[in-house]
Amino acid sequence: MKTRMQFHSIFFLVFSMLFVSGIHGQSKKKVRVRINAAYVHVIDHEHYLNIKASARVDKETVEVSNAEFIVSQELEDGEIEIGTTTTNARGLSKFVIEDFDALTPDDDGFYHITVSFGGNDDFKRGSREVSFRKADIMAELVTKDSVNYVSATLIDVKLDSAIAEVPLTVQVDRLFRPLKIEKDFFMTDDNGNVEVAVPDDIPGVDGILKLEVVLNESDDYGTVKKILQEPIGTQIVDESTFDQRTMWSPRGKTPIFLLTVTLSFGFIVLGIFVYLFFNLVRIYKS
Repeated sequence: MKTRMQFHSIFFLVFSMLFVSGIHGQSKKKVRVRINAAYVHVIDHEHYLNIKASARVDKETVEVSNAEFIVSQELEDGEIEIGTTTTNARGLSKFVIEDFDALTPDDDGFYHITVSFGGNDDFKRGSREVSFRKADIMAELVTKDSVNYVSATLIDVKLDSAIAEVPLTVQVDRLFRPLKIEKDFFMTDDNGNVEVAVPDDIPGVDGILKLEVVLNESDDYGTVKKILQEPIGTQIVDESTFDQRTMWSPRGKTPIFLLTVTLSFGFIVLGIFVYLFFNLVRIYKS
């Protein structure tokens, strides 16, 4: 009788735990996903969207990884799906617009792109619209009195006119962060033009400088970048030892002498074990 009562008690306890767990799972509140999307145009190279997904969980902002987004163009009579993309472990994704010329602007020249998240077990569905006009940067290197200048003009493609009073940044591409020339930005004049002197003491591999003229995060045009590669830098030699066998190289580039010494010690130790083994066999047989 006592055993039977214990069985019923254990059964009731397990059933209660499962019931409570089921209720808790059903009542779990989904979190809203925060979606950021920015349009970037690297002239003569690519158009893409930088997408970031995050959420506020337990009063902390966390990245939403492995979230799949549908990218579509919004038109007056509906929407057209462009493609899909998934965020990485840091909640980031770069969606390249493969055929930008196939997109259709509205009557004012604006493109309307929507980034949509369908939701999952943890997060609610959400979306973000990105609207932008198409801008172009015409840039060239000119030399006046032995001084090199970057001359650039910012143009609204739809209106086919210069864009005045807009900040442009002129910089040199570097591995970690770009080197800005003179100051953070230069305002375009009435003709949409800026002209920036390039110092002659900026080092570059083989004397090549990768110059960038950038319109940063404009409300109307997004980020637009024009790249110039010019042989106007102070020549330096690439002394990288990445493909050489050095002490600080990865395993595949271990120095030959170090491999030889290590393998020699290994064979010596192995030979000692083999010698001892045969001697033990001889002693055992005798």
